[in-house]
Amino acid sequence: MKTLLSLVLFVFLLAGCKSQANIEEARDKATNPVVWADIPDMSIVLVDDTYYMASTTMHMSPGLPIMKSKDLVNWEIVSYAYDILVDNDRMSLRNGESAYGNGSWAPSLRYHNGVFYASTFSATSGKTHIYKTTDIENGTWEEISFRPSIHDHSLFFDDDGKVYLIAGVGRITMVELKEDLSGVKEGSEVLLIENASAPAGDNIMLPAEGSQMFKFDGKYYLFNITWVRGGMRKVIIHKADQITGPYEGRLALRDRGIAQGGLIETTEGDWVAFLFRDFGSVGRIPYMVPAKWEDGWPVLGVDGVVPDTLDIPVKNINAAGIVASDNFERESGDNSMPLVWQWNHNPVNEYWTLQERKGYFRLKTSRVDENVLQARNTLTQRTFGPESSASTVIDVSNMKDGDFAGMIALQRRYGFVGVSRDGNSTSIIMVSNESEEPVELERIELNQDKVYLKIACDYNDRNDKAYFYYSLDGQAWTEIGESLQMAYTLPHFMGYRFGLFNYATKSVGGYVDFGHFEISDSMGGN
Repeated sequence: MKTLLSLVLFVFLLAGCKSQANIEEARDKATNPVVWADIPDMSIVLVDDTYYMASTTMHMSPGLPIMKSKDLVNWEIVSYAYDILVDNDRMSLRNGESAYGNGSWAPSLRYHNGVFYASTFSATSGKTHIYKTTDIENGTWEEISFRPSIHDHSLFFDDDGKVYLIAGVGRITMVELKEDLSGVKEGSEVLLIENASAPAGDNIMLPAEGSQMFKFDGKYYLFNITWVRGGMRKVIIHKADQITGPYEGRLALRDRGIAQGGLIETTEGDWVAFLFRDFGSVGRIPYMVPAKWEDGWPVLGVDGVVPDTLDIPVKNINAAGIVASDNFERESGDNSMPLVWQWNHNPVNEYWTLQERKGYFRLKTSRVDENVLQARNTLTQRTFGPESSASTVIDVSNMKDGDFAGMIALQRRYGFVGVSRDGNSTSIIMVSNESEEPVELERIELNQDKVYLKIACDYNDRNDKAYFYYSLDGQAWTEIGESLQMAYTLPHFMGYRFGLFNYATKSVGGYVDFGHFEISDSMGGN
């Protein structure tokens, strides 16, 4: 009996050791989502040993971000295809107009004959935009634009030298571009697929869109997404021997709504799909999906499921390459922002500076506005999951009567913690727009020139809660107002962002100085 017990104990301990070893091995592997942050509509190319990815940031400026990676897991921003998409009232928050939920969408990134191309489209400009450069990380981008705005297109360079845009919603068509890419060749439109949603059935809520065209082993593969009523986003793939068709389609993936994107061969010769998933208020987040070829078709996932752990021996840095703290220290004459920052709409550069006070971001009021969503020069970075927080210190001694300044959790249903100047009185306030009607939930008198502000976001288990804090010394934090139930709304069509803002409601000329921006991957950080 003693021998049997010893044997059982040995087997139990061995199993425990193997289990622990499996846990440790899993910890050393990449996980999905590869980045828990808003990076939708990805388009990826591999050049030499480096992957480059373009994504959508809509009404933000600069726009069409380019990220790079050596392993497809950990990404950093290296450039933007444009500083200003278009200078009109909507993109510049003029005359009561805005481009929330608009701007530019769904870029297509390509590398052809030593040149990088990033194309996009915009209902805000009414045009299709193609940007090109020979140096994607440090070079300048040349813009080519033309009408019309071709929705969710895929830019495709074929082996015969012809260049196409493939696009559509449900009904997929193709046009050929002029040799210099300056427009569509007249009379070149061809119908590729009459009903690209058909492989998903008849009960369609969102017809097939998000086209991405690829060529492999002499055949053409078109990726699209569609959405069935009462269901989730699905991936559909069509295949043809000739680019003009005929195309045969099949349903390629139905798992948790992980959908729009495309296919890429890795440096090791493996295949993966890069797709995004709608994930509540944090936005649309990227997943890497293992793929293999069977009978001339890419098969996505493992038994139809996107794995949470990937067989890639690297650890995720999560959002560390696309967000960063900033102490606003710059060399003399340097008035630039790191690439992690984007302005909410086009900036007005004469009303912000990093040079007038060393180590501070000075934000001046330039006009009278009714609310924070109309405030110009709001400076933003992504929030991210599963937890994130950001804090700042603000010198409010030069605010004017009617001014508001502070930090916002930016989406249509926003919340902010900030400072209000009313006559000679200065107060810390928390405002919630959870009901889409801004409500001041708490006001506390402020009797000093500096105050510290913080917002913490909880995306664990889809909690989607934001919490707001202030501190008089940067050490002891006090919660103010109420938590915000964040919501991803289509009018803004973007995950929540941390933003620094300042706006006037009575007269211009006031300014505030932000002393730092500290970001953390925990709610209790900073």
